[in-house]
Amino acid sequence: MFDPAAGFPVQRPRRLRAHPRIRDLVRENRLTVDDLIYPLFIYHGTNLRREIGSMPGQYQLSLDRLGEIIDEVADLKIPGVLLFGIPEHKDALGSAASRDDGVVQQAVRLIKNRAPELLVVTDLCFCEYTDHGHCGPVVEVAGRYDVDNDATLPMLAEQAVSHARAGADLIAPSGMMDGMVKAIRQGLDASGFTQTPIMSYSSKFASGYYGPFREAAESAPGMGDRRGYQMDPANGDEAIREAAIDLAEGADIIMVKPALAYLDVARRLKDAFRVPLAAYNVSGEYAMVKAAAERGWIDERRIVLETLTGFKRAGIDIIMTYHALDVARWLKEG
Repeated sequence: MFDPAAGFPVQRPRRLRAHPRIRDLVRENRLTVDDLIYPLFIYHGTNLRREIGSMPGQYQLSLDRLGEIIDEVADLKIPGVLLFGIPEHKDALGSAASRDDGVVQQAVRLIKNRAPELLVVTDLCFCEYTDHGHCGPVVEVAGRYDVDNDATLPMLAEQAVSHARAGADLIAPSGMMDGMVKAIRQGLDASGFTQTPIMSYSSKFASGYYGPFREAAESAPGMGDRRGYQMDPANGDEAIREAAIDLAEGADIIMVKPALAYLDVARRLKDAFRVPLAAYNVSGEYAMVKAAAERGWIDERRIVLETLTGFKRAGIDIIMTYHALDVARWLKEG
């Protein structure tokens, strides 16, 4: 038993740091390729592999170019991908989101045919599909714009069923609508998809770290902002309440987004619920690392591995990260 009263020189913690193999033996948390999910942006059109300016090394991909990256993901043994879709036509309701021939639905079928063992997670929201960039139909209340929460719920259920019908393995609703998990669970169950799990963006904060994603997904709000439905970055207790609600409604996995500035929230969620916990290492976090690395200010590999190991230490089980390809290669190299 550890006796802090023994003191120096009896207690010498450096004894366990001197030899690299001893360090390996006593390491408390390990980052592995099995922890990773790789986000992808599927774009309408053909022969498109367009690099995202604010996210070097990440691309908007048309369906006919998607197979190239899927082969790479599968070869690196990354467990799965998270899909975002950018349709050709947008409208006020985001109606393209629920079409069986929608860009995400087609991508799911393509991936399942090409790499059947790969886990396909679909982001469930409307911001990429609406012409106003919000996460559901917009109404004006007291001179300000807001998403009509209750009108969005059946739309989310319809979208979830279309994804499941295409072959999605895991549905990930991200819009932060009250009651969304219950509506999606009921919709999936009524359509025979009782075994399709839900990974809820239960603690999604209204964060400045999402900036580059707006470019990648072409989803910036045309008016107002998302503070009326995403969480205040100052609130931690609220995240616990949100997660408890989602779990009660049928969520199988909960998530905190962004990751880096909210590791305290992640730790609290893990301690409170002891359920599978995901985190999204978002676009702004990625962009800052890439920018500093390009200038030679940091060691990119060391920083990324240290950051993701910190996620594991905070209790995070599943890491969605744009670094996934590089991390998988680095871990393979040892």
